[in-house]
Amino acid sequence: MGGNLLIKAVALDVDGTITDKTRKACISAIKTIRTVEDMGIPVVIVTGNISCFVNALSILFGTTGGFVAENGGVVEFQGETHVLGDIDKCQRAYEFLKSNTEGSSSVEKVEYSRYRVSEIALNRSIPVRTVKEVLKEWDVEIYDSKFAIHLTDPSVNKGSSLQFLAGKMGITTNEIMAVGDSENDLDFLKASGVKVAVSNAVPELKDIADYVTEKPYGDGVAEAVERFIL
Repeated sequence: MGGNLLIKAVALDVDGTITDKTRKACISAIKTIRTVEDMGIPVVIVTGNISCFVNALSILFGTTGGFVAENGGVVEFQGETHVLGDIDKCQRAYEFLKSNTEGSSSVEKVEYSRYRVSEIALNRSIPVRTVKEVLKEWDVEIYDSKFAIHLTDPSVNKGSSLQFLAGKMGITTNEIMAVGDSENDLDFLKASGVKVAVSNAVPELKDIADYVTEKPYGDGVAEAVERFIL
């Protein structure tokens, strides 16, 4: 883990990291993002959310580092959008899950799924263990973000797409501080030079983190920036 001068970008997950458990944005996180950007350090949003939603967040929060959406399936930087995940693969797995699950009515896509271009996201009305069991022979990665269950193309993830984006930015992922909370953040924390888990993070993320914040959600993001950058 390097010193402050090595951090050239900050990568932040959204749900459960810069928002609270009800998906409301934390004022402390917004203030921190603006502080970091004012220092000339770009902030990158890395999330499972759809790209049009993330683009709006980026504009409202004033981030300049581009973003990774749909758990690595979509990358955007300086107006260029790259779709890296194969949604057809995920759609076929979803249809199999729907037709091979007892109580298939519980297998439902999340709201605004028509805007997803690289993955399928399901409501958490079905146990994630059931999804993993039914789809164990399928070539899809299954993540539980605690807000949705994601069926993704295993050839991409938040970490590989952050690396792709870092190349566009002209830096390495070793020069990025990453902050997250859930299992779909494992790959992008592993790829980053400074790995931070907020205090409400899952145990698996805390296990690989360089630093676990004392505070949860956006207050944890502010704490991490205070420690490693300010």
